[in-house]
Amino acid sequence: MLTKQGSSALSKRALDVTASVLGLVLTSPALGVICAAIKLDSPGPVLFRQDRVGRGGRTFRIHKFRTMRASHDGRLVSGTGDVRVTRVGRVLRKSKLDELPQLLDVLRGDMSLVGPRPEVPVYVAQWPPEMRDLILSVRPGITDPASIEFRNEADELAAAPDPETYYVQELLPRKTAAYAQYVRTRSFTKDLVVLGQTLRAVISG
Repeated sequence: MLTKQGSSALSKRALDVTASVLGLVLTSPALGVICAAIKLDSPGPVLFRQDRVGRGGRTFRIHKFRTMRASHDGRLVSGTGDVRVTRVGRVLRKSKLDELPQLLDVLRGDMSLVGPRPEVPVYVAQWPPEMRDLILSVRPGITDPASIEFRNEADELAAAPDPETYYVQELLPRKTAAYAQYVRTRSFTKDLVVLGQTLRAVISG
């Protein structure tokens, strides 16, 4: 007999699979246009891939539309007005369309629609151990309450003298606490609320 938590997990995964398939089908025309725009705007691959830490501490390759020049310097954070971001990339970031390829990661089971945003290994290593174990007990997500709270993160980083230091010392601890709070209080119903809030934030933004 399934427990309430087990039933909720099955419902969450069913939603992930259904929504990711539907999303990929419905956005396929837009995906084609975005791919063409990226290739015409700057040389390099259409997709950006990067190692992130997922459930259980397993590393996976996240997929996004490339928004930076292929020859950028490799810094992990960027603020509004970063010269490394391409013209098309600015539009994709503002509209959050650069996140669409992560529907593939959801379909593959590496991610969920809602869950703590996956961080790179160097930042995960800086999480407090007790929070790290808690956060990594669930699949990371395309969106979560922290994504909505910190949707203007790029503006904060742009105003900082040293964006990398500001991210590590100021933003990362706050985001880590928000990730842990999500996991502690998560439910299928709350995930639906987060999805609705995310859509409103994207449309209003």
